[in-house]
Amino acid sequence: MLSRHTGKTGGIRQMQPARRKSPIYFTLRATATLGVLLLVGCGGGSSGTASAGASVQANELSPAAKLGEQIFRDPSLSASGQLSCATCHDPANAHAPTNNLAVQLGGPTLATAGGRAVPSLRYLSTVTPAFHFESDGTPVGGFNRDGRAQTLADQAARPILAANEMANASKADFINKLKVAPYAEQFRQVFGAGIFDNPDDAFARALLAIQRYEIEDPDFAPFDSKYDFFLAGRANLSPAELRGLALFNNPNKGNCAACHPSAKGTDGSSPLFTDFTYDNLGVPRNPDIPANNDPAYFDLGLCSRDDLSNRTDLCGAFKVPTLRNVATRRVFFHNGQFKTLRDALRFYVRRDTNPEEFYPLVGGVPDKFNDLPMAYRGNVNTTEAPYNRGQGQQPALSEAEIDDLIQFLNTLTDGYQP
Repeated sequence: MLSRHTGKTGGIRQMQPARRKSPIYFTLRATATLGVLLLVGCGGGSSGTASAGASVQANELSPAAKLGEQIFRDPSLSASGQLSCATCHDPANAHAPTNNLAVQLGGPTLATAGGRAVPSLRYLSTVTPAFHFESDGTPVGGFNRDGRAQTLADQAARPILAANEMANASKADFINKLKVAPYAEQFRQVFGAGIFDNPDDAFARALLAIQRYEIEDPDFAPFDSKYDFFLAGRANLSPAELRGLALFNNPNKGNCAACHPSAKGTDGSSPLFTDFTYDNLGVPRNPDIPANNDPAYFDLGLCSRDDLSNRTDLCGAFKVPTLRNVATRRVFFHNGQFKTLRDALRFYVRRDTNPEEFYPLVGGVPDKFNDLPMAYRGNVNTTEAPYNRGQGQQPALSEAEIDDLIQFLNTLTDGYQP
């Protein structure tokens, strides 16, 4: 949240805090925005980029998007009959979990634990580029915490089939459930009378419908936080919120804006509070994740992907999330290690000055970055503020400054009423 990139050669680069987005970023953003506009022109839904305070009325969803919403909310499509996309991505909690479990439970009996904390789906439909490496080697974009899904449709496929989530045995198993859903005839009307004859085709259309719903429904990208109103000149931030914003942007203090840009884009678009890159923060191992009971198990982030398994310099790196609605989160980081925003912020600024607060002692010494094998601990970001301090030095932020930063982060919560 408050850092940028490690300076590993050939891996994730270090960026100076004052550096702005690369040209490829704006090309990708413009391309994605154009794609949404074209879809709107062809009967799609809202682009989700309305200015703060505008009366954002949900455009009539396309037939495919209406199907996607029903699929998204239907627990009967899971092996348990009790788990839907909306179960873990609750619209009432910014499309994130409502509980504080480090990982969610799924499977046929809802007793199988996942491996990573479930992120919010808000603001993914706007300009998230497909995963790629920029010209300087920086990994950018993609969906999921390791960027392995290239589209929202790709992202939707995994939970439907994952044994620890909706746990359908196959695409055909899922389609057999869909065929008897109350909206099955509607599915046929949209995608063809014989769509269920080929489970692979029907599965692809179901994923497309979910993607259309996430793109078209403005609830996934309302841009109606207090900060949006502030940027539009329609709300004032309190003194504490303004101090928090200054700390957020200050490269010698919070340094959050280094990878969570807070300013409008060059095209005037509202900030998404992520640059779509990856960082390695050395988050402590979470004993609440059952997989971690095996001391040989490690979630290695980017290099856990088959196509990046030889990129050991990327081991431990996870996608930088948006900070919009961060104050509504119940757990933080990819492994859900921290349960409050304050605890997460204290980790950022005290990880290196007071490591004994976060890591177990081994021989009287904090076992820093203990959720990574020793060979990959050198990948952790230790060069940028607030990580450029040593044990015993003063943290980059005091407790009072953390208070102000929390005040500002609360202004990123959707649904502000001026």
